[in-house]
Amino acid sequence: MNAVTKDETQVLELEPQQAALVPAMQQGGALAASSPAAMMLQAMAQGASLEQVEKMMDLQERWERREAEKAFNEGLAQFKAEAVEVMKRKQVSFTTRDGDTTSYKHAELSDVVDAVGPALSKHGFSYRWDVKQEKGEITVTCILKHAKGHSEAVTMSAPPDASGKKNAIQQIASATSYLQRYTLKAITGVAEKGQDDDGLTAATPADDEVVLDAWRAEALKGDKALRAYYTKHTPTEEFWTRYGKALKQAAKQADAEVQE
Repeated sequence: MNAVTKDETQVLELEPQQAALVPAMQQGGALAASSPAAMMLQAMAQGASLEQVEKMMDLQERWERREAEKAFNEGLAQFKAEAVEVMKRKQVSFTTRDGDTTSYKHAELSDVVDAVGPALSKHGFSYRWDVKQEKGEITVTCILKHAKGHSEAVTMSAPPDASGKKNAIQQIASATSYLQRYTLKAITGVAEKGQDDDGLTAATPADDEVVLDAWRAEALKGDKALRAYYTKHTPTEEFWTRYGKALKQAAKQADAEVQE
């Protein structure tokens, strides 16, 4: 009787010590007090069944995913508060058959990377690209991942850039670089800024920037490509009045370069 009483006393003495393990881990920062992991440890200590533990593990995984998504959104908001600016440094200028000069500036991939890279890293982000080529199109996916594990992606596709006198490899490289630049800008929500020298892009509203660059890309493929794009994406009268002449001149110049 005395031995039983002694064993019971030992169990009673041990129970509060075991229960104190969870708060101790909380104080060390290993587990949040209300996290499913802490609840799972408590359940295991109390003799929970395998099925119950598996349910707790599933709950823990879902909780971690939600926490990771919250950290991603908070980090992205902090990144955007940095007011990152992508400057247009690449000058493009050429003379059309009519003798007019068309010129504009745009940001290269390196300009975008230099602008967003440090701020992204500061707030726990990394990024990478997946590149695929099939059925005559290049597909680029930019994946933005937070240190907590949550990631999001933007995908864009385009045919090889056949403008100018590029060889087959250069056409692929040009289109890939173009798509990398735009997917990175899209996933981070940044836009290009800078002083332009002509009517094609001067004082271009931020909302028109991506649209205008898409038109530029088609114009650089020649008049036929520009006309096809016009038919498929009929612009507003205001947009065409403002940019149409320069786009048509760029298309003519591209055709002339091919014929030379």
